[in-house]
Amino acid sequence: MEQLAIIKIGGQVIDQPEALDLFLKDFANIPGKKILVHGGGKLATTVAEAMGISQQMIDGRRITDAETLKVVTMVYAGYINKNLVAALQGKGCNAIGITGADVNAILAEKRVHPSVDFGFVGDIRSVNVDFFQSLLQAGLSIVMAPITHDQQGQLLNTNADTIAQELAKALSSQYEVDLIYCFEKAGVLRDVQDINSLIPTINPAGFEILKAQQIVSAGMLPKLENAFAAVHAGVKKVTIGNYAELQLLVQQRAGTTITHE
Repeated sequence: MEQLAIIKIGGQVIDQPEALDLFLKDFANIPGKKILVHGGGKLATTVAEAMGISQQMIDGRRITDAETLKVVTMVYAGYINKNLVAALQGKGCNAIGITGADVNAILAEKRVHPSVDFGFVGDIRSVNVDFFQSLLQAGLSIVMAPITHDQQGQLLNTNADTIAQELAKALSSQYEVDLIYCFEKAGVLRDVQDINSLIPTINPAGFEILKAQQIVSAGMLPKLENAFAAVHAGVKKVTIGNYAELQLLVQQRAGTTITHE
């Protein structure tokens, strides 16, 4: 099987122009097939508040009412996505920016929660593997915005970590997939205040211990849950680490590696 790198970047790097430029340079230099999944950073919140649209977050997830959906679509699928594509083109990486609605790439359904109305937030139902494979086989690098759709004309805001995980799971039938989550920390830290407390490897049993001891919580918890869902579904490798160390993460020489056992 051919190699495929699926790399997710968070808002921290998107909000820092110099760091983003260095990251995109490293991404452009990764050989072979690759997909970049991006979040939105602070810009969506800034734009929404400037328009008088109040924002609410629950467990790190944005409540997406109809007006907020307009904002995140403009910011994620428009401004951020196309600027990433343009920057990659400037670095010699032939990229295409898409959302889940394009060619029915990612089909989702509106989230139903027993106690919270998340609004127009989507949970993924299926991935159009043939479409993604056709783009990759054409030599294109894909830049994926975190917007999906329900095939009934409704756009949905979808967590970018989850999109990366679902892409990795779906495409692992066609490629040997390396899934890399890039954020501002060196990886999963035993003590978030100590940069030298990196946990190099986590297996399922270790994850349960870390949760029980509340060493991992808040934003790291769903990231790790996504990572373990990916490896259990056949993804070759999942790594979590610092966006400034992308080349080392690709080589599995940095960050935290998620393993089956």
